[in-house]
Amino acid sequence: MLKVNLDPNLNEQFKSLKASENFSEPVLEINKEELPNLLIYLRDNKSLRFRQLIDILGVDYPKRKNRFDVIYLLLSHEFNNRITIKTSVKLDEALASVVPIFPVANWFEREAFDMYGIKFTNHPDLRRILTDYEFEGYPLRKDFPLSGHTEVRYDDELKKVVYETVKLAQAYRDFDTESPWEGTKYIKKEQDKR
Repeated sequence: MLKVNLDPNLNEQFKSLKASENFSEPVLEINKEELPNLLIYLRDNKSLRFRQLIDILGVDYPKRKNRFDVIYLLLSHEFNNRITIKTSVKLDEALASVVPIFPVANWFEREAFDMYGIKFTNHPDLRRILTDYEFEGYPLRKDFPLSGHTEVRYDDELKKVVYETVKLAQAYRDFDTESPWEGTKYIKKEQDKR
């Protein structure tokens, strides 16, 4: 049973809105142009009061036309309700920043930019937040290179982050990675002989 009572005329106000539910909580999908107005509506409506932005998440779908889903999780303390808002953007598109609506979005948008490369227009300080400024690529994209032997570390003498080739202290060893609970194959073979 859906706990949130959404206005039945919401579809007339937001033309691209699609509503569904996940674990008895509403999920609203909307296009990126209507997103800020929907968030303002959900925050200011006296019967909803979704006044806390819990998180902004990015999801990467490399083969889709609109590559990224951007998901906003909202909470209403007054009514003890949660709602999920989803929108999608192409690789080269940008979303409007929601920092003027929810100031806490500053960190979340910077994190989505740093990890996925999702851009936000009119963001007060859109720069990397978790990786260093010279980092190339976006760690959570599925197009990030999986091979390479580059180490990134902070050098105390140079007082900056440096990139170096990885140096292994010992030769590669072949470890038995079988579960100790199942036993290794050579022990099983000996037990089967008995």
